[in-house]
Parts: sequence; structure tokens; C-alpha cells
Amino acid sequence: MIRHIVFFSAKDEAHIDRIIEGLSLLITIPHARRLEVARNRKTDQLGNDIDIVVYGEFDSETELAAYKAHDLYQESIKRVRPLRELRFAADYDVSTDTPFASTAG
Repeated sequence: MIRHIVFFSAKDEAHIDRIIEGLSLLITIPHARRLEVARNRKTDQLGNDIDIVVYGEFDSETELAAYKAHDLYQESIKRVRPLRELRFAADYDVSTDTPFASTAG
């Protein structure tokens, strides 16, 4: 399983809701096992520069690629890019890229 995590900051705090609205298009794309779009709660004691988080789980690299190739993904980019300042993305395969993981509940 591939985890896809993307962090966004807004150019202006007033744009956060519009960015979330633009990113919400992504949840209708059928290739994700799970996809969430959320506002950062900004409770970290060291840094709160990130405004929005997108978290996705995909069964394979093929599914992630299909998600990124979807027309709604492109529409989301078109709506969000002018409003965002920063975008950081990370992808990893849970079965091969996580040598240190806890199963503690």
C-alpha cells in the first residue's frame, strides 16, 4: 500500500477554505483506498506553518498514477495553485519503506 501525504500553506489565511474546497474534488477520484482533506489543527509546539493536509492510501503505484492522471486532479491543481504558497508531498510504500513502525495501540 502506498501512502501519499501532501502539505499546503495558503498565500493568505483568507484562502484556506477555498483551497480546501478545491482539494475536496480529489475525494471523488475512484483510485484511492482512502483519501482525506483536512485543515491543520496547528497544535504542534515547534511549528504550525502548514494549513491543509491531504492524506491518501493507494493499493499500488499504478493506482496512485491513475489518481494523478485523472481530470479532477488536474482541475484541483488549477483551482488551488494560485492560492497556495507551499506544497510538500511524500509517498511511501508501507510494506517496503517502513523499517520502524509501531503497532502499539
